[in-house]
Amino acid sequence: MGSVQVLLVTGPGGAGSSTVAAATALSRARAGARVVLLGAQPPVVPGLADAVTVDVVAPLPALETLWAQHAEQLAAAVPVLTVPPATSVVPVPGVTGFALLAALAGHVRAGDADVVVVDAGPLADATTLLALPGALRWWLGQLAPTRLRVLATLRAAATPGRPGAATGLLDAAAAVEELLDAVPLADPARTAVHLVLRPEPAAADQLQATAAALAVLGQRVASATVARVLPAGTGEWWAARAAVQSDAVARVRALSLPVTEVAEAAVPPVSTADLLPLDAAVPETVPAASAPPASRRTAEGWTLDLTLPHARRGEVGLTRWGDDLVVTASGVRRSLPLDALLRRCTVVSGHLTAPGTGQATLEVRFAPDPAQWPAGLLSATTGPVHRGPTHSERSTA
Repeated sequence: MGSVQVLLVTGPGGAGSSTVAAATALSRARAGARVVLLGAQPPVVPGLADAVTVDVVAPLPALETLWAQHAEQLAAAVPVLTVPPATSVVPVPGVTGFALLAALAGHVRAGDADVVVVDAGPLADATTLLALPGALRWWLGQLAPTRLRVLATLRAAATPGRPGAATGLLDAAAAVEELLDAVPLADPARTAVHLVLRPEPAAADQLQATAAALAVLGQRVASATVARVLPAGTGEWWAARAAVQSDAVARVRALSLPVTEVAEAAVPPVSTADLLPLDAAVPETVPAASAPPASRRTAEGWTLDLTLPHARRGEVGLTRWGDDLVVTASGVRRSLPLDALLRRCTVVSGHLTAPGTGQATLEVRFAPDPAQWPAGLLSATTGPVHRGPTHSERSTA
């Protein structure tokens, strides 16, 4: 796999994210990069396909291809099940996101582009797309845990030529995991998320909520574009509108992110010649590497710091489930596997520091679990030992 850069562009409906995505793809191509514009809808500028590679994903063909690859195995494993042909499979909600993942993985594996610009559509769709790899891994872990995989491997070795249901399902799970391994959506160093906003009072709040949601998923907002800014005019209406826009832009800029402004065009762009003057390409920011969450030693045990920029107190949920820590913010949930040390501890508490700011951090405190620590090691720890919530209990920071 090559080091393909992924630029994911999204925003509230009507903000102009598709136009910004198209302008970004064109800008990178004119700079000499091999560019793919990937999306579920044709580009807003029809002639863009002459300048960049356009990949419009159709969910049904992607689903049919995946089904056809594993339908024979499933039918052989479960003879009593009548497996429909690929052309008769009805898609489930979310299949478009999976089709985009598959297409993105294909470009990364092929190395046919230096940059893949993803026109991810509205914010809700983009958040679902970014959450999909982690969610799929979690469900695969529940439906095909390590123990089941080992047993299926042993059974296959003991009875060659007799496929079981578990074997067919695990083969499909392995294919999905291989696809997910090729998708760098959770890596801010390889995938930059750019938010396109309208110059409205809600813009800053939308950016803050999105930043908190992305942080749960291990991502962040790389830059923001305030699009469809009206040019200067005269009269009371223009003055009132200019005041609203100016305040909205100022509030977005106060969030300490790279921000660009794009003026409203008199007519929608219909060619690359119309697109270039808008100067709507996202800035070529180079994201700084971010260290993964790490625990630090405290008097009572350890504290795990999870950065959740702009998260607000009372809107963050925290749950311990087995060896995972489950975090919820801005309507997004992620299950984080704990390292070997923290697995032997109980959760004492969760506290959100600097809520509502770019430095908001969820501090999760752990204490050694006497039942899982050797006596010698436990006695060497300093401070009292407390038992925190069990895996079935929930707390809100």
